[in-house]
Amino acid sequence: MFKKFREDIEVVFEQDPAARNYLEVILTYSGLHAIWAHRIAHAFFKRKFYFLARAISQISRFFTGIEIHPGAKIGRRFFIDHGMGVVIGETCEIGDNVTVFQGVTLGGTGKERGKRHPTIKDNALIATGAKVLGSITIGENSKIGAGSVVLKEVPANSTVVGVPGRVVIQNGKRINRDLNHSDLPDPIADRLRELQEELSQLKQELYVVKEERRVK
Repeated sequence: MFKKFREDIEVVFEQDPAARNYLEVILTYSGLHAIWAHRIAHAFFKRKFYFLARAISQISRFFTGIEIHPGAKIGRRFFIDHGMGVVIGETCEIGDNVTVFQGVTLGGTGKERGKRHPTIKDNALIATGAKVLGSITIGENSKIGAGSVVLKEVPANSTVVGVPGRVVIQNGKRINRDLNHSDLPDPIADRLRELQEELSQLKQELYVVKEERRVK
């Protein structure tokens, strides 16, 4: 466990250029505090001290704004950047060298039992505000764009954006568009444009009918 604690500190320096020294990282990084609290809570959870594990989890949530269920399995060198609003469900499994940003939810889709939360493979990155829901797998080296909602399996080496999320790059080949946090699909705006086009067409047809009646 202490080896993992040291790795957790080292990955902060690798991932965050704002990190200046060990004391600052240890005392002020809420993502690091949440990960450490989880590692302790998870150890109690595995030994069936469920109440104590949940108590540690909730205390950590109160101080860090990050909620990680003690049953979640998290690998080595996990990094939470900023972290406020991150939620990780009970049956979630996270591999090594995974990075998540603030507002990310790794949750379920209902009240089903059993494995109901995502599996995140090694080296994945999940950007700000993304929601990954259900018992699905995010493949190795994949990236989930900011604000995306992912409900289906994501192959390895893929980039996903949109609501619902879709693969736009796979194995370095562009399928649709590249990851662009400022240019994600907007289904509501798309639907409004469709309605506007339909309304314009109906107005044109109504105008034609009125002209025919006027002529008669």
